[in-house]
Amino acid sequence: MRVALFTDDDSGRIDRSGRGRRIGGWLVAVAILAASVFALVPSPYVIEQPGPVFNVLGSVEIDGDEVPLIEIPGERTFPTGGALDLLTVSTIGDRENLPNWFEVMVAWFDPSKAVIPVDEVYPPGYSVEDSNADARVAMANSQKDAIAAALIEQGYDIPRVVTVGALTEGSPSSGILEPGDVIDTVDGKTVSSVQDMRDVIAASGAGNPLSIAIERNGEKMTVTVTPVLSDESPPAPIVGVYPSIDYTFPFDVTIQLQNVGGPSGGQMFALGIIDKLTPGELNGGAKVAGTGTIDASGSIGAIGGIRQKLYGALRAGATWFLAPKSNCSEVAGHVPDGITVVAVDTLKDSLAALKAIEAGSGTNALPTCASG
Repeated sequence: MRVALFTDDDSGRIDRSGRGRRIGGWLVAVAILAASVFALVPSPYVIEQPGPVFNVLGSVEIDGDEVPLIEIPGERTFPTGGALDLLTVSTIGDRENLPNWFEVMVAWFDPSKAVIPVDEVYPPGYSVEDSNADARVAMANSQKDAIAAALIEQGYDIPRVVTVGALTEGSPSSGILEPGDVIDTVDGKTVSSVQDMRDVIAASGAGNPLSIAIERNGEKMTVTVTPVLSDESPPAPIVGVYPSIDYTFPFDVTIQLQNVGGPSGGQMFALGIIDKLTPGELNGGAKVAGTGTIDASGSIGAIGGIRQKLYGALRAGATWFLAPKSNCSEVAGHVPDGITVVAVDTLKDSLAALKAIEAGSGTNALPTCASG
């Protein structure tokens, strides 16, 4: 029996002219072109990556001059060594300038970067200018909180008041509250911290008028503001002010750091101040990095972008990293080789860790994010 592999009619004839290969080549070229065009299309994401690193024991450039990052001009200070590195995160993209899909894909496979939906960083109605304003106020507050925490740790009594730092655009407090107003009570409750004020407003809810007792230019008065829901996700009741906290310090402490926002440098500012005010090298001359918010009581709080900050610390040459204990779930399993992480909950925890590092003993017993 004979089996016909090819027939004599045109329908079964093999194309030996190369036309099929040319068509296949065109299809591949079109697919590559389409993929290339798609790769350049803006994505709905932004990218977070390690930002600049600042040694709080060192100097920074301000208007062309090198100045100490932390300066305490009226008090006796002591030599320091090594580094206490403050870490930052840089964001690539915003609503008007989104990274393309190619950049997102590259970042996706880079453990030092994070791909985040733009709505999480810039919620609808929340502009880059709003974000920068929030970051500036948060940085100013973190510096004051750090000074207070450091001086309270050194035994000083530090009086404090909550004030109106600024008003947001379209604020429900416009024409009612003014920058500089001292806030005594909100809804009859005394507020002694920014968080106290936020908690009372959150408990009241949007649409419910709040009585706020203030002091303005030495005159006490009570005003009424009705909170509205923010544009954040999830929305929260707000009165449209950037609250600030003012302390009465026994002497001046100047922190100079431009173009950096947010509250996450608080822990390292506090440690830098203590190192300058006390004899010896707090870190034993080692390169120590860290991050975390701080309040006047010395409590260290969680921050964002901690994985990016771990890589920033590594690239800066740090071998130790002080991480907020409340960030440990994000840290565990993501520590780059060459860095030892110590989990801290308070300023006293951080000082104990630095004492062990300085002594060169007892470091094995320090809490880590792997062990809690």
